[in-house]
Amino acid sequence: MGERGGVYAGRVVELGFWEWEVVAVMSVFSLSRSKCHTTGLSLNNDRLYKLTYSTEVLLDQGKGKLQDSVGYRISSNVDVALLWRNPDGDDDQLIQITMKDVNVENVNQQRGEKSIFKGKSPPKIMGKENLEALQRPMLLHLIHGKVKEFYSYQNEPVAIENIKRGLASLFQTQLSSGTTNEVDISGNCKVTYQAHQGKVIKIKALDSCKIARSGFTTPNQVLGVSSKATSVTTYKIEDSFVIAVLAEETHAFGLNFLQTITGKIVSKQKLELKTTEAGPRLMSGKQAATIIKAVDSKYTAIPIVGQVFQSQCKGCPSILEHWQSIRKYLQPDSLSKAEAVRNFLAFVQHLRTAKKEEILQILKMEIPQPLCGLVDAVTSAQTSDSLEAILDFLDFKSDSSIILQERFLYACGFASHPDEELLRALISKFKGSIGSSDIRETVMIIIGTLVRKLCQNEGCKLKAVVEAKKLILGGLEKAEKKEDTRMYLLALKNALLPEGIPSLLKYAEAGEGPISHLATTTLQRYDLPFITDEVKKTLNRIYHQNRKVHEKTVRTTAAAIILNNNPSYMEVKNILLSIGELPQEMNKYMLAIVQDILRFEMPASKIVRRVLKEMVAHNYDRFSRSGSSSAYTGYIERSPHSASTYSLDILYSGSGILRRSNLNVFQYIGKAGLHGSQVVIEAQGLEALIAATPDEGEENLDSYAGMSAILFDVQLRPVTFFNGYSDLMSKMLSASGDPISVVKGLILLIDHSQELQLQSGLKANIEVQGGLAIDISGAMEFSLWYRESKTRVKNRVTVVITTDITVDSSFVKAGLETSTETEGGLEFISTVQFSQYPFLVCMQMDKDEAPFRQFEKKYERLSTGRGYVSQKRKESVLAGCEFPLHQENSEMCKVVFAPQPDSTSSGWF
Repeated sequence: MGERGGVYAGRVVELGFWEWEVVAVMSVFSLSRSKCHTTGLSLNNDRLYKLTYSTEVLLDQGKGKLQDSVGYRISSNVDVALLWRNPDGDDDQLIQITMKDVNVENVNQQRGEKSIFKGKSPPKIMGKENLEALQRPMLLHLIHGKVKEFYSYQNEPVAIENIKRGLASLFQTQLSSGTTNEVDISGNCKVTYQAHQGKVIKIKALDSCKIARSGFTTPNQVLGVSSKATSVTTYKIEDSFVIAVLAEETHAFGLNFLQTITGKIVSKQKLELKTTEAGPRLMSGKQAATIIKAVDSKYTAIPIVGQVFQSQCKGCPSILEHWQSIRKYLQPDSLSKAEAVRNFLAFVQHLRTAKKEEILQILKMEIPQPLCGLVDAVTSAQTSDSLEAILDFLDFKSDSSIILQERFLYACGFASHPDEELLRALISKFKGSIGSSDIRETVMIIIGTLVRKLCQNEGCKLKAVVEAKKLILGGLEKAEKKEDTRMYLLALKNALLPEGIPSLLKYAEAGEGPISHLATTTLQRYDLPFITDEVKKTLNRIYHQNRKVHEKTVRTTAAAIILNNNPSYMEVKNILLSIGELPQEMNKYMLAIVQDILRFEMPASKIVRRVLKEMVAHNYDRFSRSGSSSAYTGYIERSPHSASTYSLDILYSGSGILRRSNLNVFQYIGKAGLHGSQVVIEAQGLEALIAATPDEGEENLDSYAGMSAILFDVQLRPVTFFNGYSDLMSKMLSASGDPISVVKGLILLIDHSQELQLQSGLKANIEVQGGLAIDISGAMEFSLWYRESKTRVKNRVTVVITTDITVDSSFVKAGLETSTETEGGLEFISTVQFSQYPFLVCMQMDKDEAPFRQFEKKYERLSTGRGYVSQKRKESVLAGCEFPLHQENSEMCKVVFAPQPDSTSSGWF
C-alpha cells in the first residue's frame, strides 16, 4: 500500500452477490498523525467524500424473475465529511452525511411508457417538503465504529427520516470478526462479522431484532405462515474505510398447507465511493454536543431505530360506506359464494382501523334484524373497539337474539389471536345473567377454547386464564345437575387441562352413560404424554367392564384411546382376545378397528402384528365375525410434506339401528396436525320402535338422537334431534326431512399480519388472510313402514385465501395482491334396512366438483394517485369423487384439475 494520500486505480470488487466495478480516486481516511488500527471506520481530516447511493425494493411471488416483479429505486449522491474527532481517542467521531440529487425510478426498465415516474421530476414524485427534508444534512456520532447518536431536524416526516436512518446505518461496522448486538434502523439485533483481507461481511439475524412493530399470526402450524428473513451486508475496506458497500435483505413467506401461496420482498442498498476533495476543516472541542450546537442548534438527537408511520388513504371509503357497498353479499342466501368470503375478509381488515362508535353505528342501523355476517366480521376483527362495540350491542340477558349471540361466541372460539381481554369479557358474561341456557352453555364451552389458545401462546399464567381454569375445574367438581356436568366437560374438552384428567377418569368410569361417554371422548383429545399408565389402567377397566357394565360407545372409545397411545403387548392381546366375547356388532366394530390399524399402518400396527403371531389371538373363529359395523381411514390428499386424511367408523346396535357414526377429517403438516372437522351422530333407546331387544347394559336408555361437532379443533355445543319417546314420535310425525344445522357462518381461519422495518428505511407489510363460509348440517330419518333408517351429514365450504404485500415510502407504494378461492362440498349418507338380519347397509361419501380460481394483482402507485397495475387470472376445476368407506375398496380418491384459459391485463389506473 502506498503512503497516505496516494492514488488508487479502479478495481473489481467481489461482494458475494454479484460483481460490480468500482472506479474511484481515494484518499486514506485515517488521521495522518496516527498509525493505530481502529475498531471501526475512520475518516481523514479536512476531506469531503463523494459517494453514490441507491436503494431498491422488489416484490414477487418468490420466483425471482425481474419481469414478474414490482418495485422502485431511490438513488442519490452522498457527501460525507468528518466534523470532529475526540482528541482523546481516534474512534470517537462526528460525521456529517448529506443526500443530494435524489431521484426515484423503476427497477424494471421494461416498464417503458407505462412507468409511473415517466415525465415526473423528483419534487413532483416526492413532494417539495419531503425532498427538502431528505436532502438536509444528518449527523452521526460514532464510537468504535458503532452509532452513539443520530441527529436530524425536528418535525421531519417520519418516512423521510427512516430513509436517512437506512443510509446512516450502513456506516456502522467493525473491522474484526465476532458476534455482538447492535442498534440500527432494524432495532437491537444480533450481528456476526466475518473479517477478511480487505473485506468485512456483516450478517444480521433479523429474527433476533427487538423493535416495536404490530403483528400477529395463527398459532396452529397447519394454518400458519412460515417465513424466513436474511440480511447480509458486504463492505469493501481499504485502510479502515469503505470504498463500497452492498447490502441485501430478503423476506420470504409461504402458507404451510398450500405451498403455492408464497411471496418475497428483496431490498438492496448500494453505496459506492467516487472521489474525494477538499472539505470542511476539523472542528476543535472535547464534547460532541458542543460541536453539534455550533454546527446548527436546530439539530436534535433522534433514535436510529426505524419509527412507525401510516400513509394517508386518499379517496378511501368510510367504514359505513364500505358496509353499505358489501351488505348485499353477506345476505344469508349469498354466504356460500366466494364473493361473500372475499368481501368479509376485506371488511374485517377495514374494521380493524375503525372506532367503537363507528362500528356500533353500523350494528344499530341493522336493528331489528342485523345480519349474522356482520356479527361474524365485527367479532373477527379482534380489536378492543370491535369487542366493546359488539358487547354493547348484544343483550345476553335477553333470549330474543340467540342466533346472533351464538354467532358471536363461535367467532370468539375461532379467533386467530385471542387476548386476555376477550377471555375476561366472556367470564364476566358467564357470571352475569344470561337469558338462554343454551347460550350459557356455549359461553362456557368457548371459555375452554380460549384457555387452550392462550396457553398455547404462553399465556397460562395470565390472571383471566387462571380464573377460567378454576371456573371449569371447580364447576365440574361441584356440579349437581347433569346439564352442568355436561357443560363443564365440554369446556374441558376444549381447554384440555392436564389437571382435569383425574376428574375425567372419575366420570368416565363411574358416570352414567352419556356423561361417561363424554368424559372418554374428552380424554381421547389429549396428546400422548398425558395418556399415562394410570390413565390406561382406568380405560382398560372400562373396556373390559371390570367394575361395572358400560355402554358400547364408552367401551369402544376407551379401546380406541388405548390403541392410539402406545399400547403395551398385553393391552393389545387382551383387546384381541375379547373379540368374540362381545355383543355381535361390537365384535365386528372392534375387528374393523384392528384391521384399519394394520391397513393404514398406524403407530400401533407393529405391536398388533406381534400379537397376531399368537394363534390364540389370530384365528378364523375370531376374525370371521359377521356384522355391519365398520371403521375405515383413508387419504383425501397426500404429498411429500403434507397429508389430509378422513376416517369413518360406524357402530350399530344388535337390532340394526345406528348407535354412533363418527366422521373425522385431519390435516397434517410434518408432525403438526389440525382436527379439521368431526361430526358425530349418536342414537340410543330406539329398539322399542321395532320391538327389538336392547344390547347388554343398554336396557334402560331413554330414546335420544343428536349430533356433536368439532370444527378446527373447537368443540361446538351439541344439538339434539329428539330426546324422549314422546319427542321422538312428535318429530317423526311432523318431520320435513330437512337437515339440522350444527354450525353456519363466516370464519376467519388464517390470520397473519406482519409489519417489517426494512434496513433501507422503507416500510413493508405482509398480510395473509384465509376465510371460509361453512355450513355443517346433519339429519337422521326413520321409516317404520319400510323398516329403514338414514343418516346424512353434509359439509358445504367456500374458502378464500388472500395475500397482500406492500412496500411504502409514503410517496410511492408497490404492492402484490393474490387471491385463491374454491367452493366445495362433502356429503356422507348411510342407509340401513333392518327388516332382516344381517341387515343391509349402504354408505357413500362424495366430494362435489369444485371450481379453483387464482388471481394476481401487481401495482405501483404514487401518493398523487397515478399508478400502474397488472392483473392475471387462472381457473381450473377440481373434479368430484367418491371416497372408499370400507376395506374392500381402498383406492384413494384422486383430484383432477381441468385447466381453464388464463387471462392477463395490465395498464394505467
